[in-house]
Amino acid sequence: MPSHSVPRPEYPRPQFVRRDWLNLNGPWQFETDRGDSGLERGLLTRELGGEILVPFPPESELSGIGDTDFLEAVWYRRVLSLPADWAGRRVLLHFGAVDHDTTVWADGVEVARHRGGFTPFSADLGDIAGSGQDVVITVRARDPRSGPQARGKQAIKYANHDCNYTRVTGIWQTVWLEPVHETHLRRPRITPDLAGSAFHLELPLSGALPGHRVRAVLSDGDGEVSRAEARADLDLAPRLHLPVPEDRRREWGPDDPHLYGLRLELTDAQGVVVDSVESYAGLRAVGLRGKAVTLNGRPVFQRLVLDQGWYPDGLMTAPTDEALVRDIELAMEAGFNGARLHQKVFEERFLYHADRLGYLVWGEFGDWGCETGGSSGNNQQPDASFVAQWLEAVERDYSHPSIVGWCPLNETYQKLHDRITVLDDVTRAMFLATKALDATRPVIDASGYAHRVLETDIYDSHSYEQDPETFRKLMSGLDRGEPFVNAYENGAAYSQPYRGQPYFVSEFGGIWWNPEAAAELSGEDRTVSWGYGERVRNEDEFHARFSGLTGVLLEDPAMFGYCYTQLTDVFQEENGIYRFDRSTKLDVERIRAAQSRPAAIEEQDGR
Repeated sequence: MPSHSVPRPEYPRPQFVRRDWLNLNGPWQFETDRGDSGLERGLLTRELGGEILVPFPPESELSGIGDTDFLEAVWYRRVLSLPADWAGRRVLLHFGAVDHDTTVWADGVEVARHRGGFTPFSADLGDIAGSGQDVVITVRARDPRSGPQARGKQAIKYANHDCNYTRVTGIWQTVWLEPVHETHLRRPRITPDLAGSAFHLELPLSGALPGHRVRAVLSDGDGEVSRAEARADLDLAPRLHLPVPEDRRREWGPDDPHLYGLRLELTDAQGVVVDSVESYAGLRAVGLRGKAVTLNGRPVFQRLVLDQGWYPDGLMTAPTDEALVRDIELAMEAGFNGARLHQKVFEERFLYHADRLGYLVWGEFGDWGCETGGSSGNNQQPDASFVAQWLEAVERDYSHPSIVGWCPLNETYQKLHDRITVLDDVTRAMFLATKALDATRPVIDASGYAHRVLETDIYDSHSYEQDPETFRKLMSGLDRGEPFVNAYENGAAYSQPYRGQPYFVSEFGGIWWNPEAAAELSGEDRTVSWGYGERVRNEDEFHARFSGLTGVLLEDPAMFGYCYTQLTDVFQEENGIYRFDRSTKLDVERIRAAQSRPAAIEEQDGR
């Protein structure tokens, strides 16, 4: 494979930045292990037979492999030379995401295990690796075909089909090293307090030593805004309060995505800084008022787009950081003010760009993969790993101001009956765990269906009805407390009844349009081209349908938002505003104009 500069070279954790770090993206030794027999065959102790370009998954073109068959297990190997100036510090090995069950060895010693394809984990290399020394890192990722597993949109058949795409196995986000002192800062929780004009910080520590202190300094373009410090030898997670004076107060939102700088420091008994981290924060509040979801006390109609986060050449891995930015810019150019980050925990740099661009997003999870094919009343079997992975995602992303809500599950289609099932238990566990971890944002128990938690903060539905007038009739009961609710195919209920919560249609549209498709394409082969409902015949018909469908929801004074399917085509799913390669497909100005019409829920609030 030809030599490469380091791919995806940017710092992968922009809300918790240390100065010293080493990016491990680039060529690694690689070997496919289709029978998952590699440990018995000695892959842990020998050189591997091939090469891959990390962080791109082996199914992708950018990896240099491009193997799209089922990969039961894969192995990686790389020899690292640790910088000499890291002497005296512990070395942490970080993985942004590896799909799906991962074991990591350093010089043949197991240092980490992790289950889940969407969330980060780390390994403390401890006494194995010293400064200036070489250490051999070996990674095995297992990705079994069967059993409950949070897969998101990865196809469980050999070929892509419907709205399921090429699988991703192994490393698909940045791998990197950083040195830390024995006692160091861990990921902070930054909570904005708009009513009190302040930020509240929780600063978890790796340990407590006598005389240690934590310090936080908040700043803006004019310099320091406030600072606070506290003892760090008592509490496992010291708390700090950072007030924002009235003359330095700027609310974060789509019109002014202002971010304050935040420096965090840990000092020893002599006042020497032993750990220093750069971060940022946005001052904003998310609330519920009647049928409205408010931002900073005002209803903001959420014109969201469904973003799958897939790329033709990198699959779930964006080819460049600029590609992440471009997806947000494309959505905003089309008139959307945010997105559902669908069936995937997006890499953290996407959230960083959403933070700085004022783009509203719902944090979601790639929960598809728990369908067992059992009876219709017990066909969804998510296990405990779904809860564990989701908590890792919420903990990672808690401090990002762009996230305005949490959605742990999507379209968990199972009939409601009088027995409590695994789906009921897991849905409630994920809802309550989210509420316990974050009391500042609304949580929807499951998008579309099945709503199993009576007290869910948000209620929604999915409808791909293509005729605007029929769509209007379906949506006409919301003001009477009788919204459209997804039902099982014979009319049986999926969900607990609606109880007056804020409501939106979180998937609609999906208008099927491929201007290059042959006129005779029937759509029966759903591996070639498909979308929802009857395909439009020309672009004018597309815009008429888009305008009609969005108008139904914008004009409803009880509707707080919508989410249109979708931002781009993805492989055979040809219902995007843009093509899969992000090139122009439609007159974007007409899309923007249709969405720029006033929303009734904002107008009745006097906006």
